[in-house]
Amino acid sequence: MTNLQLPALIQGSVASQDGTPIGYWKTGRGPALVVLHGSMESARTHTLLAQALADDFTVYLPDRRGRGLSGPHRPDHSVRTEVGDLEAVLREADASLAFGVSASGAIVLEAARTLPSLRKVAVYEPALVADAARHIAWLARFDQEIAQGNVAAAMITSMYGLELAPAAFKVMPRRLLASITEKMLKKEDRQAGPHDLTLRKLAPTVHYEGALIVELAGRIDEFRSVAAEVLLLGGSKGLPFLKPSRDALEKVLPHCRRVEFDGFDHGSSSDPSAINSTGSAKAIERIASEIRSFF
Repeated sequence: MTNLQLPALIQGSVASQDGTPIGYWKTGRGPALVVLHGSMESARTHTLLAQALADDFTVYLPDRRGRGLSGPHRPDHSVRTEVGDLEAVLREADASLAFGVSASGAIVLEAARTLPSLRKVAVYEPALVADAARHIAWLARFDQEIAQGNVAAAMITSMYGLELAPAAFKVMPRRLLASITEKMLKKEDRQAGPHDLTLRKLAPTVHYEGALIVELAGRIDEFRSVAAEVLLLGGSKGLPFLKPSRDALEKVLPHCRRVEFDGFDHGSSSDPSAINSTGSAKAIERIASEIRSFF
């Protein structure tokens, strides 16, 4: 049963292979479990999931690079960098269990393929695709808009590129959407404290998520060598372009259990927020229940 009160979050940090500090929060008791957040998120985005698991696991919530407690991205950033950062936290925690969502789901799977220390992993809608071409296209436009300082337009570009845009957005002019988004960003900026991770601060990190998708595109067959047991999770209302990869992964992973949640979307494992208005404690508890049972 889930704790009604979340135990204190304890802050820590560990150096990755290249010396970059990777900060984390931890809570709970029991075997260590590392939970990696997805795009436009930070360590605290999975606080409710940590709460749901804290009775049974010591949950580590790292900030991936470019966010909160951790150091910046470097020019040579790649999926190998992300796996190295995860490995540093796994060693610090003495953990053999990990969970990742979206881009970090892909990172966790790559870690399971290359790190013998991982015994079991769970992933929610991992961001793996067969073809990189369409993601190269939106990523180029995104990078240009970020370079021009047009964060709102870049966010709209990434929403279209990652199929995150609601149906209503598809009939609205981009210029109008960017104007509405800019007003939302300014409102959040005014209300935020000096250390809060606002959407404007998080937006540049989407470049690295897009680059990761491109780097891992077309490589699903490589996961045949994963020795760890894998819990493969998704939602019936998740991102349509990611479902084929789950179908393919189910066939190639040697030790795979698959669960598809009816009515859940891509953000169902994350805390409700300004960009995750459909998130709910009920959905998180159902996902936590599957994770708890599997681990």
